[in-house]
Amino acid sequence: MIIVENLYKRYQTTHGPSRWILEDVSFVIPKNVSVGILGKNGAGKSTLLRLIGGIDKPNRGHVERRCRVSWPMGYGGLQPSLTGRQNAKFLCRVHGHEDDIPEKLAYIQDFAELGNYFDEPVRTYSSGMKGRLQFGMSLAFKFDVYISDEATSAGDASFRQKASDAFKNLIGQSSLIMTAHGDGALKQFCTAGIWLDKGRVHWFDDLDDAVKAYKNSIGQ
Repeated sequence: MIIVENLYKRYQTTHGPSRWILEDVSFVIPKNVSVGILGKNGAGKSTLLRLIGGIDKPNRGHVERRCRVSWPMGYGGLQPSLTGRQNAKFLCRVHGHEDDIPEKLAYIQDFAELGNYFDEPVRTYSSGMKGRLQFGMSLAFKFDVYISDEATSAGDASFRQKASDAFKNLIGQSSLIMTAHGDGALKQFCTAGIWLDKGRVHWFDDLDDAVKAYKNSIGQ
């Protein structure tokens, strides 16, 4: 279960504080429920995912995680001067997997499909290569809830299919909180929905109702 209570978030800019991206947001994600998040560009979807994943902090309010929650796939944690392999090794040690590093590295290397670049500095990677590495690093560890910010759109068609298959394999074992370019992926993996609009969250037990509310708001 994940409890989000009275969450406020805005950022400091060169012109002072931004508008509230999230304003007095509260909801509860029950155990084993996968949630699709919808909203216009700039609505705060990625911000909300970062807050749930713990890689950003709210200005007010709090997020209580009563389960193991991943960081958002495709985000953060890469040291550009280290190789992909060295970054993966470091993450294994941080998560207490010293004894099975070779197994984890083999999985990450195979999943990310970086070839010889796995042993090159991350600063030489394209954005897509970084995303694939981070995606593989996320899946290499067991979480109760995985967070995906349009991760299924990374890479070419073959890799997108691999990402989709990986999500299918999580069904019944872990749940997802995700955004996607279209509602097709959300309908494939999620049962509940959140519509973000003007800094506010609207929770729907049925994803189809969330999709309908979002599309009505943009005139579709």
